[in-house]
Amino acid sequence: MLGEGCGDPQEKPLVTWGSGPRSTGLDAGKDTAGQPPVTLPPTPNASWLGEGFESPWSERSPCVVGIIPVIYYSVLLSVGLPVNLLSTVALARLATRTRKPSYYYLLALTVSDIVIQVVIVFMGFLLQGAVLARQVPQAVVRTANVLEFAANHASVWIAVLLTVDRYKALCHPLHHRATSSPGQTRQAIAAVLSVALLTGVPFYWWLDVWRDADLPSVLDEVLKWAHCLIVYFIPCGIFLVTNSAIIFRLRKKGWSGLQPRVGKSTAVLLCVTSLFTLLWAPRIFVMLYHLYVAPVHRDWRVHLALDVANMVAMLNTVVNFSLYCLVSKTFRATVQQVIHSMPLPCTLRSRLEGTVVNPVLLKPLELSRGAEL
Repeated sequence: MLGEGCGDPQEKPLVTWGSGPRSTGLDAGKDTAGQPPVTLPPTPNASWLGEGFESPWSERSPCVVGIIPVIYYSVLLSVGLPVNLLSTVALARLATRTRKPSYYYLLALTVSDIVIQVVIVFMGFLLQGAVLARQVPQAVVRTANVLEFAANHASVWIAVLLTVDRYKALCHPLHHRATSSPGQTRQAIAAVLSVALLTGVPFYWWLDVWRDADLPSVLDEVLKWAHCLIVYFIPCGIFLVTNSAIIFRLRKKGWSGLQPRVGKSTAVLLCVTSLFTLLWAPRIFVMLYHLYVAPVHRDWRVHLALDVANMVAMLNTVVNFSLYCLVSKTFRATVQQVIHSMPLPCTLRSRLEGTVVNPVLLKPLELSRGAEL
């Protein structure tokens, strides 16, 4: 899914491979719109494939950023996976202790981020893109597409559940208390995961955005618009409406003379949704730009922009842990207790403790029923 830019599989070669600079693989020396061929910068792995390579194995689209994405995703995985696992244990303890819906949603969101890091970052970018960049079976690539899209849909729409839960808690508190039991929360999460898996199936036919020598087909256009709507435009619309209602509610309390209080769960929600909107915006913009402009006016800079946009979007999978630590003393305290209870080497433990700011006053382990994050 996110691997179209750097090392993404494609069914037909887009470029002619050689030892020097490469040009677009169009027969007459110009593209379908009559534009002159665009010369692309040389790629480090251009010598891995021979000219005219045809087989049931999928080729890799060129990566104009070189080795930088491999280093970036390796660091992202080595940092993000341990902190997300640590966050999962801490949130599981808090969810069991307090039975608050927000903890269950944050726990599901963190688990979804872990799946994205394993399926997209490791299997997609590193394993398929860097290690197996020479050839990958098309069936494997297409199956990985389904898993990648399903994992991403689950992460985004669990954040939507968290947003709706906070909206109900602040704007309709009586209804929220009557309907927000742990059982109902788990049912909502299970429903979202099931729908996410189903919505990922059509993307089995997802095509690399750099494979099309002509204008995108109807299927390409439908899938790309579906991707943009499902993972960005519709969720961000819900974020905008619910967050605006929450902020208006807090301001209304201030106008009425009451002291508006932004809870820790609400602060986390606003930070998570805002960062997601900012980090994913470049990828969506480049996708739509390529859909309508780049197939006609080919430019390697658009490919470079998508590579960078993918790197920025994947940063979203590691920032939530830092947000939780900055906002919530209770979460920091729980993380410290998890670290102290783990049989870790002294150097690793001190490094992890350094990422968690020691609170001045820690809340006790036995939290009250209405405790915030």
